[in-house]
Amino acid sequence: MAWTEHLALVYFLVEWSIRLVMVVVVPLRRPPEAARSWLLLVFFLPLPALVLYRLIGRPRFPAWRQQRFAEAAVVRRRVAISLPRPAQLVPGIADLAERLGEFPVTGASSLALIGDYEQSIDRLVSDIDAAEASVHLLTYIFADDATGRKVAAALGRAVRRGADVRVLIDAIGSRPWARRTLAMLEAEGVQCRLTLPVRWWTTVRRARADLRNHRKIAVIDGRLAYVGSQNIVDRDFRRGIVNDELVARVEGAAAATVAGVFASDWYLETREILSAPPVSEEALSPVQIMPSGPDYGVPGFERLLVALIHAAKTQVTLVSPYLIPDEALLAALQTAAYRGVVIDLVVSRVVDQRLVRLAQRSFYDELMSMGVRIHRYRDHLLHAKHVSIDGRVGVIGSGNADLRSFMLNAEVSMLLYDPAHVADLVARQAECMARSDRLDLREWRRRPMAVSLAENLARLVSPLL
Repeated sequence: MAWTEHLALVYFLVEWSIRLVMVVVVPLRRPPEAARSWLLLVFFLPLPALVLYRLIGRPRFPAWRQQRFAEAAVVRRRVAISLPRPAQLVPGIADLAERLGEFPVTGASSLALIGDYEQSIDRLVSDIDAAEASVHLLTYIFADDATGRKVAAALGRAVRRGADVRVLIDAIGSRPWARRTLAMLEAEGVQCRLTLPVRWWTTVRRARADLRNHRKIAVIDGRLAYVGSQNIVDRDFRRGIVNDELVARVEGAAAATVAGVFASDWYLETREILSAPPVSEEALSPVQIMPSGPDYGVPGFERLLVALIHAAKTQVTLVSPYLIPDEALLAALQTAAYRGVVIDLVVSRVVDQRLVRLAQRSFYDELMSMGVRIHRYRDHLLHAKHVSIDGRVGVIGSGNADLRSFMLNAEVSMLLYDPAHVADLVARQAECMARSDRLDLREWRRRPMAVSLAENLARLVSPLL
């Protein structure tokens, strides 16, 4: 037998060995839709699939980081047990959120939703300038542009007043600016770290390289905090695209909860335990902070969304720039629609990720056939992420309604239970819909066949995105 025939036989055996092994390995602890996509890739391209799977195929952290997260539970529990509970009764969903994110319902002495991009940055800078003891900031993107320099200068002023100033920046989200941003912050005397730094030669210890910290939070003196979708970067940092955001500014015990989330993340990167923030005894309006992500072992944000939709009686409004639902979310939407619940999904016509756009468009026909109303936001990229249920529960945070936020990203959500706060959020959602065009199912089905094919092909790989 010629050596080429030997080589062909070896290659054949290797390919089938990969297929057989992956049939066993891939479905373990993975959603069915993701398993199907991986197995399809393995069947047609075994060797490339094996390499790709080694890089991005395991949506969990290695053992050393899981151990460190378990150690940080002391930090989180210390905050959780110190929180005052509100006098008002809150919906049963609060128990689920506490089980998923470890923090109970607590109180807010004030809460404001800020939809103006520049106003949000100016308000943050003003609050930093008023800081007396500490400023802790965690963001997915921190650029060294005009917005970043404005915030960095305020952080530097806080350092010079003697405040404890710490910043966490995601290594991938801030990659185009990371080196310059770190140098800028260090020049201001700020203690700063990259979260989940990617070092390709230590992939074995790091596991999946695209598990990211997507949270956007800021805490000042442990007494006020920001939670939402807005990064520290110019509004038009992508050429030709302008972002619209929504941020919640909260004061009171809820801010101490956000401080606990930051302290846990700081420990994961530094193994340094931060001192506990002061906790306000005021518990006027019920608010709950729920972190989620691969560290928690379950797709917490997905579980929350699904439970909220199943609990809906009259109305669901979901605003998300990236919409790639899993089977559980699709089933929840369908069941709610069949029960007569009015469901509005607000997505963005302007996009910054073409493959994700194609993948999410593949769901539109199915969703509209269920009776779901889809609104496409005009002119700007609607980067805000929020949900309201029956006008009685609201959620605002950093998580998108997609598989990445469900499985791969560390996210944080703020649950609103006070009727006035939920009403404010519902009003913001109405503004979003007023600036959107509602899709018509018949018209949508008249799009070119080639476009539909591209969308469905993108959907096949969407669980891998």
